[in-house]
Amino acid sequence: MSKRVKTKYPGIFYRESERVGGKGSEKIFYALFKKKFKGKLTLFEEKCGRQYADDMSAAKASKIRGAFIEGKQLTSREMKLERERKIWTIDALWDEYLSHRDETPNVKKDMNRYDQHIKKPFGKKLPGDIIPLDADRLKRKLLKKYSPQTTKHVLALLKRIVNFGFKHGLSPALTFVIEMPEVNNIKDDALSDEQLQRLFKAIEEDEHLHAGNFMLMALFTGMRRGELFKLKWNDIDFLQGFITIRSPKGGKDQTIPLNDQARAVLENHIRMDSEFVFPGKGGAQRTTIQKPINQIKRSADLPKETRPIHSLRHTFATRALNNGVDLHTLQKLTTHKTAAMLQRYAHLSDERFKNGSSMVGDAMDKALKLKPKNNVVGFNK
Repeated sequence: MSKRVKTKYPGIFYRESERVGGKGSEKIFYALFKKKFKGKLTLFEEKCGRQYADDMSAAKASKIRGAFIEGKQLTSREMKLERERKIWTIDALWDEYLSHRDETPNVKKDMNRYDQHIKKPFGKKLPGDIIPLDADRLKRKLLKKYSPQTTKHVLALLKRIVNFGFKHGLSPALTFVIEMPEVNNIKDDALSDEQLQRLFKAIEEDEHLHAGNFMLMALFTGMRRGELFKLKWNDIDFLQGFITIRSPKGGKDQTIPLNDQARAVLENHIRMDSEFVFPGKGGAQRTTIQKPINQIKRSADLPKETRPIHSLRHTFATRALNNGVDLHTLQKLTTHKTAAMLQRYAHLSDERFKNGSSMVGDAMDKALKLKPKNNVVGFNK
C-alpha cells in the first residue's frame, strides 16, 4: 500500500494507485476523523473516492468528511451495523416466524390469514407502535364479515408473531392485551354407535395403505393429527405398553398407555421403509392425509360438518367419560395442558355425576324402606 500524502484540508489525505480503466496513476482520497461509535470515541479512516473514476478532489473529500462527522453520511462500520441491526417490523417478524415453522396445513392457513388480514394494516408497523385501538379496529372490521372464531384466529396470529419477536429478543412485547371475541365452539361432534359401525366398514373396504389405521389410532388413543404425523416406531414401547408423544401442542414429551385396540392396529399395520409410522413421500414426516381420510368419511356417510380426526378424538374422550374415566385422567390421556381445556366435555361429566348421585340416592332409599319410619316425610309407610 502506498504512503499517505497530506492535503491542505484537515483530515484529508490521499494515496497513489493505478488508474482504473486507463494508464498511469490517480489519487484515492480518504477522510480521517474521530466520532462516537457504540458509545466510544473511535478513529475512522473512510474512503471518499478516486480522482478520475469518481471525479473526487481534496475539497470534495473535505465536505464528505464533514458529512461523516455530522452523521449525514454513514461510515462503512455504521452501515454494517445497520445491516445487522434489522428493523423488526411485523413483516420482518412474520418472515422470521415462518422460517422456524414446518410447512403444514395449519401454517398454510396462517399464511392466508396474514396476507389477507394482517399484512396491510400492520406489516410496516413496529410492535412498539401498535396501540389497543389498532387491534380493536381489526377485530371490528373482521366481525362485520367473518365469524368470531375466524376473527379470533387472525388476532391470535398477530399475538403469536409479536410474542415470537419478544421471546427471541428481536422486538418489544405489546403493552396491552388483545381482547378476543367470545366464541361458543363447544359442540358434541362425537360419533354415535351407528356412525362408528359405518366408519369401520368403510375403513375395511378402503384401499389406502394408512388412512384407515390413522383414523383408528385417533379413535383408540385420542391422539391429535400432528402427533400421529410425528409418531415414530421407536416411540412405541410394545413391551411396557406405552406410546411416547413428542411435543404435544408445543409442550413437553408425554406418554400414554398403548391399549389393546391400538396395539392390534399397530401390529397389523403395513410398515414402510421409514422411521415414521405414517410416513409421507420418501419416508419423510407426513404433513397431510386429508384427501384419503375425507374419502373414507364420504364412504361412511358421516355428516358433512364432521371433522374426521377431531371427531374421533372427541369420540375417544366422550366414551372415556361415559365409562367412568374422571376428567383428571382424561386430561392426561389426551395430553391437554389444563383440565380447563376439557370444558367441552363438562356436560357429559355432570351427567355421569348426576347418575352417580341418583344411584346413591336410590340405594339410600332402598335401605331406608327396609326400616320405614312413620315420621320421615317422603317414604312409604
